[in-house]
Amino acid sequence: MKDKEMKLGVIQAAFSYFLWGILPIYWKLLHDVKADEILANRIVWSFVLMILLLLITGKWSKFVVTVKGFGKNQRQLWTLITASFLVSGNWFVYIWAVNHDHMIQASLGYYINPLVSVILGVIFLREKLSPAQYLSFFMAIAGVIILSVSYGQIPWISLALAFSFGFYGLAKKLITVDSTIGLTLETMVVMPIALGYIIYLFFQGNLAFLNVSVATDLLLIGSGLATAVPLLYFAMGAQKIPLSMLGFIQYIAPTLTLILGVFFYGEHFSRIHLLSFMLIWGALTVYSLSRTRLIVSIESKWKKGKGLGA
Repeated sequence: MKDKEMKLGVIQAAFSYFLWGILPIYWKLLHDVKADEILANRIVWSFVLMILLLLITGKWSKFVVTVKGFGKNQRQLWTLITASFLVSGNWFVYIWAVNHDHMIQASLGYYINPLVSVILGVIFLREKLSPAQYLSFFMAIAGVIILSVSYGQIPWISLALAFSFGFYGLAKKLITVDSTIGLTLETMVVMPIALGYIIYLFFQGNLAFLNVSVATDLLLIGSGLATAVPLLYFAMGAQKIPLSMLGFIQYIAPTLTLILGVFFYGEHFSRIHLLSFMLIWGALTVYSLSRTRLIVSIESKWKKGKGLGA
């Protein structure tokens, strides 16, 4: 039974990252709509969908209790608000990057993200890095520097995505709530702003929703579903499999985004890109291996001064 549950967890988690990896196709279909309006619709329709989901799954009472609990805990409340704005910012940058032909930079951001999360853990949670993890971090920095020099500027899209999601993950680590309730709360915080912006665009005569085509309207409404479905599958899968396994599976998403950007949307991928990505892929490999028993054993011996030949 446990093996079956783990297999199901792998399938669910892999499916969530697969959906996240091909999500650029969805945003590309909305290329005529500005990123800020897409984001506003994504927030509003995600909130509507999550409220319906809470009612259907019988979690409404638990949601109400959670909201009341935040009212009594100001620190948790401000952490939630911070998380809401971080994930909204992350969504905006990602949508903007995809619809402005920067999918390679977007994929790089999510390759870097796990390593950013490690550093944030060291700074804010006082977690310790092993020698192999230090090596992976400096390899990733080298990859970003090479890309920065080749661009003539810092790859801000990649870094914005990596750090916004890294800080979002840190904030989420400090808030322990059900994933369904969590997404509902996060969208609830920014929903008034998103709805207000949609109303503003309407009065300015710049609103695409209900003014372009039925297909565009359906895609904007469906953005809530596109947000919630992979997240819910991720939540189901993450509960059934080890964190180390989840760490490997998460690279499905940026890999698919990279493939889409290069082979389907014709973004330029130079030798410099390849060198930078190889360094970052190498960094991720070292980081992933650093969590295995073999590397942990070697590092233990190294720390004791016995060396590899002991």
